[in-house]
Amino acid sequence: MHTVWKGAISFGLVHVPVKMFTAVEDKDISFRSLHKDCGMPINYAKTCRHCDKEISPDEIVKGFEYEKDKFVIVNNDELEEIKDESAKTIKILDFVDLQEIDPLYFQKAYYLSPDMAGAGAYSLLLEAIKQTGKIGIAKVSIRSKSSLAAIRVVENCICLETMHFPDEIRSLTQVPNLPSETVLVNEKELLMAKALVEQLSEQFDPTKYTDDYRIALTQLIEQKIANESTDIVAAPASEGRSNVIDLMTALQASLDATKAPTVTDAPKKKKRKPTSKAKDTAS
Repeated sequence: MHTVWKGAISFGLVHVPVKMFTAVEDKDISFRSLHKDCGMPINYAKTCRHCDKEISPDEIVKGFEYEKDKFVIVNNDELEEIKDESAKTIKILDFVDLQEIDPLYFQKAYYLSPDMAGAGAYSLLLEAIKQTGKIGIAKVSIRSKSSLAAIRVVENCICLETMHFPDEIRSLTQVPNLPSETVLVNEKELLMAKALVEQLSEQFDPTKYTDDYRIALTQLIEQKIANESTDIVAAPASEGRSNVIDLMTALQASLDATKAPTVTDAPKKKKRKPTSKAKDTAS
């Protein structure tokens, strides 16, 4: 697996060097946008509407829009200066019980493995979390984004799950048409609903659940390929390639045109006819 982040877990005076790996895999099937007439993939160029031209990466800066069409520019050096210690350290601030954390806070999961000579400290933290049943709450910065994180154990691996900060969670008061807390429901209907919940209740087994849409879409694509469907198109050769070939041809033609003529290629000199003056002398 690809290493996403390298640093250390810090709790108290213990320092645990670790490497981070993404724990989940995105299996969504992605599509490219093609030109319907020829099958060529469509490019999405970054352009400036004011200058009416394509912009290269070194011409782009970061700007925060504080008012309509008014921006504050922040450069990369300034961003580096304000990074805190969490950029290279997962600092555990507290230990809490898992059931105290609402799943709404969780974002993305990562596996952490011991790095360098950190196996002893890694095992110590792993066993401490296992035996206390607690979850570490930490701060971490991954790819320039700071977040809260939960440090927990999955089998024999320390797992980090990024979390939202409280001010990132929207208030329920913004959700329209929610029922009142004092709403009355029919008692018989409630008993039947609870009985249905109990009937469908069992131990969680994640292997039971599959992405039916992704499976059906994969089968559809494979079937089109196997049947050599008319929906299969090949993009034409890109213009860049033909330009290279044309350039090479032009260069070769230029070289050929400037070659010095060889002996065999040199034009033959015509014999000069004697003049009338020469004839008179001969006579």
